[in-house]
Parts: sequence; C-alpha cells; structure tokens
Amino acid sequence: MIKKFFGVLIALMIFNVSICAAAELIILHTNDMHARIQDTDDNGKSAGLATITAAVKAIKAKNLATLWLDAGDTFHGMPMITISKGENLVPLLNEAGLDAITAGNHDFNYGTAQLENLAKELNFPLLDANVVRKKNGKPLFKPYKIFKLNGIKVGVFGLSTPETAYKTNPRNVTTVDFLNPVEVSKEMIKKLRPKCDVLIALMHMGVDASSEFTSERIARETDGIDLIVDGHSHTALPEGIRIKDTLIVQAGCYEHFLGRATLEVENHKIISKKAELLDVEEIKAICPTPNKKILALIKEADAEANKLLDKVVAHSDKELSSNRLLVRRNESELGNLAADAYRWTAKSDIAIANGGSVRADLPEGDVRERDTMAIFPFGNILRVAEIKGSTIREMLEHSVEYYPASFGGFLDVSGMTFSYDPSKPAKHRVEKIFVDGKPLDENKTYTIALVDFQTLGGDGYNMLKNLKIIGEFGTCDEILANYLNQVGMKGIEVGRITRLKEVPVPDEE
Repeated sequence: MIKKFFGVLIALMIFNVSICAAAELIILHTNDMHARIQDTDDNGKSAGLATITAAVKAIKAKNLATLWLDAGDTFHGMPMITISKGENLVPLLNEAGLDAITAGNHDFNYGTAQLENLAKELNFPLLDANVVRKKNGKPLFKPYKIFKLNGIKVGVFGLSTPETAYKTNPRNVTTVDFLNPVEVSKEMIKKLRPKCDVLIALMHMGVDASSEFTSERIARETDGIDLIVDGHSHTALPEGIRIKDTLIVQAGCYEHFLGRATLEVENHKIISKKAELLDVEEIKAICPTPNKKILALIKEADAEANKLLDKVVAHSDKELSSNRLLVRRNESELGNLAADAYRWTAKSDIAIANGGSVRADLPEGDVRERDTMAIFPFGNILRVAEIKGSTIREMLEHSVEYYPASFGGFLDVSGMTFSYDPSKPAKHRVEKIFVDGKPLDENKTYTIALVDFQTLGGDGYNMLKNLKIIGEFGTCDEILANYLNQVGMKGIEVGRITRLKEVPVPDEE
C-alpha cells in the first residue's frame, strides 16, 4: 500500500514538473494548396501532399505537441480535384492527418452545400467562426477547437475573409453571411483566452493592400491572439510578421513551402516564438520517402480524372503565362485571348476578363481538357449584357483602383482601349477610352460579354450587378477551346491598356 502511494506521488511530481518545465509546441502550416497535391504541380515547384505528409508524420513522431493547420483554398484549383467537386481530395486529406482547416473563398466554389458535405466527410474539423446561416445566424461550421498537447491547452478558431461574398461566384454563398472578422475575433478571444495557454487564429484573410480585412488589421485591433496562421494573399513570410504580441505566419501557396512555427511554453505562458519556412528540399530532408498511402490515393484519383481530362480539345500556337503578379497588375496575352474569345462568342461590342479568373498557363501545342479546366477552374458561364458608357468608365476605374497592389479584378479588355494614370487618386485615374476606335459615349448603351461572376458583383464590381442580361453561353473553358479551334490567337498582343506614369511597385513574391 505504501509502495503504491509513493508510486502515485512520484508520478504526480513528474507530471507537475512536466507542466512547469518549458515545452515546445510546433505548429506546421499550409495554405492555398488550390488542389496542388502532386510534386509535378506548378511546374514541379510543389512539394506534393505525399512528401509533406511524410515530413509532418515524422515531426509528430518526435514531438507529440505538434499540430498541422491549413488556412484554406484547399478543395478547388486543379482538374483532378475540381472534376469531382472536391470529393476525391477528402480521402487524401484524411490520410494526411491534418488537425484543422478553415475555409478559403475558393472552397465555396462548388457552393455552400457542397462545402458542408465535404466538411462532414473529413476526420478533422473545418473551423469557421464568422460564417453564419442567413436564416438563423448560427455558425455554418464549428467555430473553434481546444487541443490538449503534452499539458498545453491550445485554442484554435477559424475565420474566412468577408471577400468570399464576391471572391467566389456570389451565387455560391447566397445562404450565408460573413461577419466582421475583427469583432468575431474579439468574441473568440473573450471565450477562449481564459481556457487556453496558447490561442491561434486560423484564417483565410491575407495581407493584400487591396483587402479591407487583413490578418495584420486583426492583429492590430485585437489583444490576445498568440499566433495567426494565415492564407489568401499567397504570401511567403520567411520569419513571419510580428504585430504587438501576435506572430503572423503564411506559407506562400501551392505547397511550395511547409511553414513551421515553434512556441516555447513554460508555466502555461509563451516565452518565445519563432517562424520559418521549409522549402521542398528541406521538407524532403526530414523524411526522404513520400507517404505511400497518399501516393496510392493520388494514383487512384488521377486514373478516374484522366478518363475525362486527357481529351485534346484545341491547339495553341504558343505558351501564354498566367503569372499571378502579371495578370493581376498588367495587361496580358492570356487575358486578351480570353476577352477576345468572350466577345467573339457573344458578338458583343466589348468584353472583359478579370486577371484573377485565369489560374494556369496555356501550353503550346495540343491543349487538353485538363489545360482549359486548369486555366478556368471555376465553372463560370459567359453572359452578354447591356451597359451604359458611364458604367464602363466606372468599371475601368475599379479595375485600376488598387494599382500597384495586385488585384484579382484587374481587367483585360476586348473591343476597346483605355489609358490610366496610377499617380492620380483612385477612381480618378482612367483617361481616354475608345470603343471600336471611337471615343466612349457615356450616354450610349453598349453590349458587353463577361462572366456570371462579375454580373453578380464579383471582385467588388457592384456597378455590374444590375445589368440587363440579354444572353447566356457556355463555360469559359469550353469557350476558350472553341475560339482557339475556329479563330486562333491573332491580335492578342498587349497594347490595349496604356499606363501613363510609373509608380513604385511592391516587392511581392
């Protein structure tokens, strides 16, 4: 009996020492995968889910106080996954062993109901505290989770950018509201801070200058968040950003990096924080052998998708780039090609194509179904509408409003040209506008070809929401293939948009 008593006493003493002694909490993080799950994705720059999974499992085997968090835009992007509306990614994520995820704007691309279905199939929670149902104000997903790791209580709550209301097709989110993330963060802090040693906000918010709500703003306007695991702006933060007592981390995009934040916790308090990004070679160094189960699941998903995606649908004379900072800041040949295809299909006076809608390069030579779906992965349909000349001016002002910041709503145009001066105040930058070689008549009604995303106010184009729709066509990927087959690539060279002055451009990755 005495031996048993002393045995329990010693165990309790060891337990108390372990609680009081410094412990290492590791937060591994990814964001904006956009369904890049193979190491051949993004021209071989992606680490691949099998490689990252192997590294994460190796790290977790050495330190039980480890979490893998993903900051969203996960289920949509590449044809292999898009063609199943995200369904075939679920087994992969479950096998990978993530601990929590939040919803990015593009995770709503299949509609709110489908995202709910996907979340129910996951073995780990999709956390989101600021997305609520319109009909009753209740959260769409679980707002938070408290993890207990080696004596450390870690609270994690999720947030989605309110930009989701227009940075997915607005028809996808008609049943939900996106609450103010600053105010929701304050509520979560009040609720969770007394219960937790470490408080993490897992958010798809970003640091883009064109966004109203950013992770930096949330850190500035709240007190009590220890770590923000961020996504949305595709920003690589090698050492994170420190604002007050909050460390903000983000791992770029497309699995180019695995983020690792290390927090030292002693007596239930954080005594140090460190952020780093592991590149592909560093990830492989942790565990050189990719996870075999993930590889098998990818092979299975790929075989199913390939039955449909390998069909040759068109021919391209040359490769055209979809580089994010090109298409979101400048006129591009791929954007011009898209706009020309829209105008030709709709037989309209003008057409527009937003830079954020093109998501992959157009290859030279044979163009397959997978290529056109990768360029236009959102399933948007083309519409033709009536538009006043004055609204065209307002539309173009919005297109260049945020320059030199990258903006997914930056427009390429067809059937028109214009110039702008970025040194002037926003909404007063556009100067000469010509339609079919003639000066814009602001009182005249023109026809415009554009995707349904924009007619529903996508990318903040509220001036396009009430246009009179006079026609509707197929999806963008179908239209591009048809145009390449029947017209080709003549006249797509840049020169339709003139920037009158140069201003300093942010140094972005």
